[in-house]
Amino acid sequence: MSFFKNFSLDKIKSGLSKTRNKIVQSISETLTGKAQIDENTLEQIEEILITSDIGVDTAGMIIENVRKALKSEKDRSADNVLNLIKTELYQILPDSNNKILLSSKPYIILVVGVNGVGKTTSIGKLAYNYKNLGYRVIVGAADTFRAAANEQLEIWAKRAGVEIINSEKGTDPSSVAFETIKKAVEENYDVVLIDTAGRLHNKTNLMNELSKIKKVIKKFSESAPNETLLVLDGTTGQNALVQAMEFSKVTDLTGLILTKLDGTAKGGVVFQICSKLKIPIRYIGIGEGIEDLQEFDKESFISALFETKEG
Repeated sequence: MSFFKNFSLDKIKSGLSKTRNKIVQSISETLTGKAQIDENTLEQIEEILITSDIGVDTAGMIIENVRKALKSEKDRSADNVLNLIKTELYQILPDSNNKILLSSKPYIILVVGVNGVGKTTSIGKLAYNYKNLGYRVIVGAADTFRAAANEQLEIWAKRAGVEIINSEKGTDPSSVAFETIKKAVEENYDVVLIDTAGRLHNKTNLMNELSKIKKVIKKFSESAPNETLLVLDGTTGQNALVQAMEFSKVTDLTGLILTKLDGTAKGGVVFQICSKLKIPIRYIGIGEGIEDLQEFDKESFISALFETKEG
């Protein structure tokens, strides 16, 4: 049973259509009409995987495993090759374990990411989902360097029907985090979502800022933040991987939110991120609506990706 009430496999299938066409449809077309799969065909498939932002290393590993499997069995048909690739992709993804039990109250979630990746909208959608589960939710607008960010977050908070602690531009972000959590503790809120500044991920001031926010949070609970989620833009492909690697150097990430998958054929970056970083992908964005943030589930993701083959 899904953690979020708005979970929809159909939405995921629709959202992944461009990625599906880029990966599965392209591979299927390459295999069409071939009674036996030769080395040249495998190299063509590897190229498709690389250009789908699965990455050189990950694509090479997939094809090498497929090559080994074909040596140990007689079936070298196109259908079997596609099934072997599907199995390899499935095994790259971490086991789905998105059933969140709020381990403390308030449950504090820090959300990080560079500007433009969909961080603010993701927070609004998360707030909406948690409220739908019956939790009292409060949002802290600690991206105090851009007035527009706070205005946008306020709009999303109203749409989600949750409380927000806002501030003037230039306010110390850690003070916003403090005020938000203080209110949450005093007024018995269940979930706290803290937005953070989305300046360039390789700047030391961002690392210092995150450290200050975490120090403030730990005044309320030594185990907090309970989660630190990094938001990445799926349309940026390789750049999303670079951002994830850089952020993982400066803060302990517990999960990823991959947005805008409905607008890109670069969804293969999901496999590269999982293969290289071992950070679980928690949610995927497959549309602009408030209900279009979906849990990431490996079974559903693979099923949606191979829908054309499975009907």
